[in-house]
Amino acid sequence: MSFLFGNRSSKTFKPKKNIPEGSHQYELLKHAEATLGSGNLRMAVMLPEGEDLNEWVAVNTVDFFNQINMLYGTITDFCTEESCPVMSAGPKYEYHWADGTNIKKPIKCSAPKYIDYLMTWVQDQLDDETLFPSKIGVPFKRNFMSVAKTILKRLFRVYAHIYHQHFDSVMQLQEEAHLNTSFKHFIFFVQVNPL
Repeated sequence: MSFLFGNRSSKTFKPKKNIPEGSHQYELLKHAEATLGSGNLRMAVMLPEGEDLNEWVAVNTVDFFNQINMLYGTITDFCTEESCPVMSAGPKYEYHWADGTNIKKPIKCSAPKYIDYLMTWVQDQLDDETLFPSKIGVPFKRNFMSVAKTILKRLFRVYAHIYHQHFDSVMQLQEEAHLNTSFKHFIFFVQVNPL
């Protein structure tokens, strides 16, 4: 797994986004992990009673980013410029990258390049304290849900690409149970919460 140690030219694998221990978000993450461990994914995605929806979505968005980052990181040797010259999930679903800032007009690019752009963009959003405040009492911006929806929609594309283009590799690595559980958790979360 050379990608973990920086020997790959692509920098797609991003460092894990940490939630500060002792923070309210950390407590929400622990709640989510505890309910996930119960085996009932539908219950695990429900907003805990008395909790703020924005914080719940923020904590879970960070968690999904970390999960997808790790899942994709395991198949980077199979997802190359040559094997995946276009970011797609089959012939009907081709994804072009635009972030609205650096790249305003959508560009066609390889899957590894698209995913690198995506993970870098998501990391920048998660690191922006005005969008994802880590301190208690700091309000979320009005457009937070819209940004979270965009992040989750784009992260879904990585799942779609992995399933369509690389599921054989996932099975070869014996990671299909983890991928399937992560994806099921993701789908339940976006269905149950207003996303």
